[in-house]
Amino acid sequence: QVQLVESGGGLVQPGGSLRLSCAASGRILSLNVMGWYRQAPGKQRDLVAVITSGGSTNYADSVKGRFTISRDNAKNTVYLQMNSLKPEDTAVYYCNAAVRTNWSEERAYWGQGTQVTVSS
Repeated sequence: QVQLVESGGGLVQPGGSLRLSCAASGRILSLNVMGWYRQAPGKQRDLVAVITSGGSTNYADSVKGRFTISRDNAKNTVYLQMNSLKPEDTAVYYCNAAVRTNWSEERAYWGQGTQVTVSS
């Protein structure tokens, strides 16, 4: 069993910053790509940023230059530093990880989601 536990969400004013964390625990042999997604009510869940085990990153165009994804492989943790936040960033943010739980099995796991609200 694998669990992804997110933290760091909350209410922030436009232009402010938040740092999200997601720690994976359980029967983990290794973590491959990890990422952050977000979803507003009634909207599709969209990719925000991803990072490979080697540290390569990709970002949605809407967050480039403002958000930074990083990871600590020793802690099985991925982070999302969000700066210059805009109201349109308001969403539930979900952590995702490709987890190898057995030598021959890998699957994607999701965190429970954390609310980020950007409002004045």
